[in-house]
Amino acid sequence: MTDGRSWQGNWKARLYERVRERGYSSLTAFAEARPAVPLVELAEELGEDDVAGVQVLSGLLAEAEQRRQVTRFVRDVLVRLLSQSLPNGWPAVMDDGNRFLVAKALGTWSAYIPDAYGERSARARAALRANPPPPGWRPLGPDDDLLRMLLPDEET
Repeated sequence: MTDGRSWQGNWKARLYERVRERGYSSLTAFAEARPAVPLVELAEELGEDDVAGVQVLSGLLAEAEQRRQVTRFVRDVLVRLLSQSLPNGWPAVMDDGNRFLVAKALGTWSAYIPDAYGERSARARAALRANPPPPGWRPLGPDDDLLRMLLPDEET
């Protein structure tokens, strides 16, 4: 957990310097080499005391916008949040505890993605609740078939 140092100085330059030090040309390439790893863990790998998960999120969104792959970014964020909240995959039993974990992942996802995806994410959340994935389902990346069905690419 950072204590505010992550926001000191030029954090964007520091973030990309750390990515390059690890041999990656972009933050996206770094993240793609670590599919389904939660954002906070990516941040800790880049700088345990001075990089925050929200900074990684911001950088990934900026790169996705440049590449016109925002929908893929939206799916990737969902994968990472599901991995964080449901490390053993989709629950077989939707008791109060599991319902909370699912709601936490989906609610955080809604807060982290661009506003333009609000309606699409609401439909995806409703579809996941109405027709839950099989127990143990754990998407391993943004190109998961179910996620691509729920959130198909729309960028041109």
